Amino acid sequence: MIEVSNLSKVFPDGTRALAGVNVTVPDGDFVAVIGLSGAGKSTFLRCLNRLVDPSEGAIRVGDRDVAGLHGRQLQHYRRTVGFIFQQFNLVQRLSVLDNVLSGRLGYHPTWRGLLGLYTDHDRELALAAIRSVGLAGKEEARVDQLSGGQQQRVAIARAMAQEPQLILADEPMASLDPRLSDVILGILRDYNEAKGVTVLVNIHVLDLAKRYAKRVLAFNKGALVFDGPVTSLDDELETRIYAGSLEAL
Repeated sequence: MIEVSNLSKVFPDGTRALAGVNVTVPDGDFVAVIGLSGAGKSTFLRCLNRLVDPSEGAIRVGDRDVAGLHGRQLQHYRRTVGFIFQQFNLVQRLSVLDNVLSGRLGYHPTWRGLLGLYTDHDRELALAAIRSVGLAGKEEARVDQLSGGQQQRVAIARAMAQEPQLILADEPMASLDPRLSDVILGILRDYNEAKGVTVLVNIHVLDLAKRYAKRVLAFNKGALVFDGPVTSLDDELETRIYAGSLEAL
């Protein structure tokens, strides 16, 4: 379970990206995070895995006080959180398999990762993840030889190889042909349903949120302005969310 209390983030230039966010996400949920560009969606996800440090507030994931983690404890937490970036964040000159295996780095000393000394278990997990995203047969292909949609599937497989308890995806379709959005979200939904892993996805296309998510968190100007089932979204509510005229919960 994710429990966020009074979460705020103010950047050094004075920009208030989040303002007093309170939300609870139960295990196994599939949540779409929506809002205009600059609404605070990405900052919210990045606070959850501490790529961004909150200015104030509490974050609990399972039994961990995430906001208070540092050093090795933070490293151990991050290996349980798969983060999927908009721009893939892959090593282009390496193979699909090597990129997916990098999801196992948090489970080994740094020197083993640098030398590529992965275990048989690591390789089994990586190969299974590659198959699950539909890239069987591409294990030895260099990533720079793949299409954008294939590269994003490699990034998802890398997150799966971590054996995460939580997957955070920051607009994973934004750099892709719109036709591929269903492929990417379908893979994430199937993984959510098969493994029971909680998934939060920043989605800028409302129709996709309606088709795939169970629940919606809507942000506007750093505030959480809607938290409810996707079935509650209607045209009037959507207009109010994006216009910023809905009072924060």
